[in-house]
Amino acid sequence: MNRFVRAAASLTAALTTLGGLAACSPAKLLNVLVPKDGYQRLADIPYNSTERHRLDIYRPDGDTGVSRPVLVFFYGGSWKSGSRELYRFVGEALASAGYVVVVPDYRLYPSVQFPAFVEDAALAIRWVEEHIGAYGGDSRRVVLAGHSAGAHLAALLLLDPRYLAGAGTDRTQLCGFIGLAGPYAFDPGTYRSTRPIFATAADSRETKPVSFADADAPPMLLLHGAADGTVKPINSLTLAQRRRDVGGKADYISYPDLGHIGIVLSLAAPFRGRDAVYADVLRFLERVTASCPVDVPAALSAVSG
Repeated sequence: MNRFVRAAASLTAALTTLGGLAACSPAKLLNVLVPKDGYQRLADIPYNSTERHRLDIYRPDGDTGVSRPVLVFFYGGSWKSGSRELYRFVGEALASAGYVVVVPDYRLYPSVQFPAFVEDAALAIRWVEEHIGAYGGDSRRVVLAGHSAGAHLAALLLLDPRYLAGAGTDRTQLCGFIGLAGPYAFDPGTYRSTRPIFATAADSRETKPVSFADADAPPMLLLHGAADGTVKPINSLTLAQRRRDVGGKADYISYPDLGHIGIVLSLAAPFRGRDAVYADVLRFLERVTASCPVDVPAALSAVSG
């Protein structure tokens, strides 16, 4: 890492102590440092009717003739802030490793309340299932991922079948889940900041991914910084244990000295060598996407037939 990147990385780390990633400055600085070569970014693609129903796609350069596995990443922001444009560093991190990456926006409070943002996520997955093949992605090898509030809604999407069913699909095309610092077990009614967002829930259990842990869901990788004071690590630990208790597959990894924002920043190019987050994510992706059926493009099927 050269002197400029080291200095920028230090500045970014300092900025993260001043506020969340959705406050924009750390992410904007990181995106200045993100490599611009080796991948393509296809921006502002609609998956439903409003301005918040749009997504960006990152795909590796070059056509291998084989559909690539897909990762759909939902960002955090306390269900009330965030924008897909801030997460180029996530798209680059995984497109450079050979994946087609989808980063959707979704509606936020106060425009909507729970469960509208989860329903939006389900619509994004339905769009991926129907259209990602045109962008080089394999609709049968899709991994969900998210950070913080994004990990929460992605986990609900995976574990509570009502959301995907409401969008006209199911989880059969999903190979796995990667959650970074997700609040999977918290009760939103106990916090003033989240109470109005989830006031529409008839029962707080409906808001908790841990309530829906089952044996048949795809494998989960639950990552958490041990120094996270915003979303306590017990959230990831509890979900991992619930999955195991019912016979499901879940790995929990804790990282010393990493905080709530630091764990997602570990995916960015300037930070990848400081801990094992990026390597652990790639290792999990390789394993779970290898176990899913491969979608052979029609042209290749015709040649082989």
